[in-house]
Amino acid sequence: MILRLLAGALLCVLTIHAADARPRQTTSTLSRSSGSLKYLKRKAFRSKMSKRPAPMPPGLHRVMATGAGRIVGGRPAGCPRRYCGCGASLHIFGRIIPRLNLAANWLRFPRAAKAPGMVAARRGHVFVLKRHLHGKVWLVWDANSGRGKTRIHPRSIAGFTIVDPRAGT
Repeated sequence: MILRLLAGALLCVLTIHAADARPRQTTSTLSRSSGSLKYLKRKAFRSKMSKRPAPMPPGLHRVMATGAGRIVGGRPAGCPRRYCGCGASLHIFGRIIPRLNLAANWLRFPRAAKAPGMVAARRGHVFVLKRHLHGKVWLVWDANSGRGKTRIHPRSIAGFTIVDPRAGT
């Protein structure tokens, strides 16, 4: 009876010890196939790249550090959830023009020189130029500039096409 009890206790201890054991790495990463080495190198490269901040155009960091500008409103009544085009049409024409709700449709207006009252447009966003500050940085009237707000703030026009919305009327 005591012999059975001791054998059962020993069996339980060995079973529990084996269940807690973790597998050991028996192969080094150098002995793996070249495909997995490439994967490890790519993974290490991505982890290094994710630690670096994204490069900023010259002068833009200084503008962003000056503040978020002045909040002049939120989403106007009657405008869709993405309302930069709708807000710009309200600001320029005084009414909502449904075809201008899509920012890319502003690119159909004739190209123009940078000047107050012109519109900076690209696929995905549009805003109205108010006053030149320096370089490519302008003070702009920007509907849906972030967090559902309409702001007047400094913004770089790099990457935007300048159009004259009044030339098409």
